[in-house]
Amino acid sequence: MNIQQFLNEQGIEYESLPHRTTYTASRLADTLHEPGDYVAKTVVLKADGEYVLAVLPASYNLELELARSEIGCQHLALAHEEELTDLFPDCELGAIPPFGSLYGLQTWVDSRLAEDDHIVFEGQSHDEALSMSYSGYEAAEDPRIADLSSHP
Repeated sequence: MNIQQFLNEQGIEYESLPHRTTYTASRLADTLHEPGDYVAKTVVLKADGEYVLAVLPASYNLELELARSEIGCQHLALAHEEELTDLFPDCELGAIPPFGSLYGLQTWVDSRLAEDDHIVFEGQSHDEALSMSYSGYEAAEDPRIADLSSHP
């Protein structure tokens, strides 16, 4: 199921933002003239052998030790790129939307992103983003909120 179908079925409002191809959340922010604090980047982690999503502002860096403590696992590492193809078969490599529930994964959102009134994120490709209220995102995904990052 694609993200738009998922959101439409739940009655969640969003705006589709076609854009030139970008491969990072920071470039997406620049391309859309959106502050990096409002652009969500999705990072796939392996927590004690189980995959989870960490969603944080594009302008912040994931802090693995902090995230490990917040998630409450013994071992936490970034997933390898080759693992992503099997986990997200309907997404372009690296274009992972912040909806772990669609893929049977738990989603963790950085507390800084949870303070925003809206968020922007890649859909399932590198040339279309979605913008929606944070409250709409939270209603659709019901993520766990924790401190996961630091500002560079």
